Amino acid sequence: MNAFIPRVRIGIAGLDNILHGGLLPNRLYLVEGEPGSGKTTFGLQFLLEGVRSGESCLYVTLSESREELAAGAESHGWSMDGIEVLELAADETALEMDAQVTMYNPSEIELTETIKTVLQRFEAVRPSRMIFDSLSELRLLSQGSLRYRRQILALKQFFIGKGCTVVLLDDGTSGEHDMQLRSIAHGVIRLEQLSPEYGAERRRLRIVKLRGTSYRGGYHDFILKRGGLDVFPRLIAAEHRRTFVLDPIASGIPALDAILGGGPHRGTSTLLIGPAGSGKSTVATQFALAAAARGDRAVVFAFDEAVATHLQRAAGLGLPLQAAVDDGRIRIEPIDPAELSPGELAHRIRQSVEVDDARVIVLDSLNGYLNAMPEEHFLTAQLHELLSYLGAKGVTTMLVVAQHGLIGTAMETPVDTSYLADSVILFRYIEIAGRVRKAISVVKKRSGRHEESIRELLFSEKGVALSAPLEGYRGLLTGVPIPLGLPSQ
Repeated sequence: MNAFIPRVRIGIAGLDNILHGGLLPNRLYLVEGEPGSGKTTFGLQFLLEGVRSGESCLYVTLSESREELAAGAESHGWSMDGIEVLELAADETALEMDAQVTMYNPSEIELTETIKTVLQRFEAVRPSRMIFDSLSELRLLSQGSLRYRRQILALKQFFIGKGCTVVLLDDGTSGEHDMQLRSIAHGVIRLEQLSPEYGAERRRLRIVKLRGTSYRGGYHDFILKRGGLDVFPRLIAAEHRRTFVLDPIASGIPALDAILGGGPHRGTSTLLIGPAGSGKSTVATQFALAAAARGDRAVVFAFDEAVATHLQRAAGLGLPLQAAVDDGRIRIEPIDPAELSPGELAHRIRQSVEVDDARVIVLDSLNGYLNAMPEEHFLTAQLHELLSYLGAKGVTTMLVVAQHGLIGTAMETPVDTSYLADSVILFRYIEIAGRVRKAISVVKKRSGRHEESIRELLFSEKGVALSAPLEGYRGLLTGVPIPLGLPSQ
C-alpha cells in the first residue's frame, strides 16, 4: 500500500524496516514515552539523517537548553552542525508579566509568544524536518484541554503544504495518554522502558497508528546505546525463505548418526535434554565440529558456560574446537541473558545466519535464557517463531535444555519445549555394576526413522563414542536397570 510514495528515512535501520522504508513525507507525527525512554535521541537521529541527505532541519526545544542538547549529542559521538536549534525557555520578562498585566493570564501571553516565535523561525529556516520537544510544556501553557487541542490543530493546519515532516515529542508527564492528540497526528510511535526485578532495563516500541501505509505491528525491542537507538524488528518467520536440500546432517560419529537415522535433517531443530553433566553440550559441540569439517559455519550461543571453559572441556576430550574457532569456522558467542532482550537475541541469531552464513546454530542452554527473564511473556512463542525462521533458512538448530534432578524418572523440565523440536535426544544417568554411567537415546524424529535403542555414551581423551545397544537390561530409564532374567525387586 502506497509503496510508490517516497519515504522519509528516520535513520534508525530497524525502525525504517518496521515502517517499510520510513515515514510518509510532509505529515505530522507523535512520538510519546516516559522520561528516559529515548525520545530526544530519536529526534536527534531523525534530524541527523536529514542533515546527511542535505535537508534543512529545525529542533524546537521547550524542555532542554541548547547546551544540554549538544551534550547529549556529543555523548553519542554526534555533532549538531547542520541542525538549527530554537530554544524557548521562560525568561525574566515572562516572570514579570504577572505584575504588568491584569486583564489576561500571563500563561496566555506566554503561549501566544511561544507559538509566534516558532512560526517565525519556521518561516525563516523553511525546514524539511522539524522536532518539537516537548508537548508537555505546551500543554501546561495552554491550561486546558480544549485550548491545547485547538493549538495543536492550528499548528497542524499551518504545517500542511509547507513541505515539512514534523515530529512532536510528548513525555506524558502532565497526564495520561492524550487520545485526542493521537487522533490529530498522522502517526503515533510509543517508546516504553520496562524495569524488571533483575537485570538491565528493557526497552520496546510499538507503532500505535500510521495513516495511509502499512507497517509491521506488535512490540519491537530496542536498546539505547552510544550511537543512538538500535531497534530489533519483531521476527516473522513467514517473511524468510530459502531453498535447500533436506539432507541429513552427520555428526561424524557413526553410532550417533545411526541412532538418529543418519542425523538430523537440514533445516530442523534438535532438542538435547537431560540432567546436568550428562553430555548434552559435548554432543552439540560435536555437531558444530562436523559442520565445520564439511566447510559450513557454526555459531554456539553460550548462556551458561564461559568461552574458556568451553574450549578447555573440548580440548580434554580431544575435540579440535580451538582450531575451528581460530580459523573462523566456529564462533562461540557468550550471552548474558540478564542484559539481553529476546528481540536482541533473535537479531544476533539473524546476523549469524544472514551475514555470517551460519548453517548450524547451538543454543546452550535455554535454561539460562528462560530463567533470567521470568517477567518476559510469551518466550515460548518467540522461541517457536525463531525456530521456524531458522528452519525456513535451512539452518540446523541444536537446543540444549538441562532437567532438574540427576537420576530416575522423576525428572523435571523448566519449560516444555519438546513439542517445538523436530528431534529429541534424551540423556540419562544409569547405574550398572556399582558405576554411574551415561545413556543416550532418540525418542522423537519427525523427518524420518530413528533407532529406538538405548546406548551408553562414552567420553575419553579420544573424543565421543557410543556403545552397542544396551539390550541385556530393562528399566534403563529408571536409572537402576535390571539385567534380563533377574526378577524385579
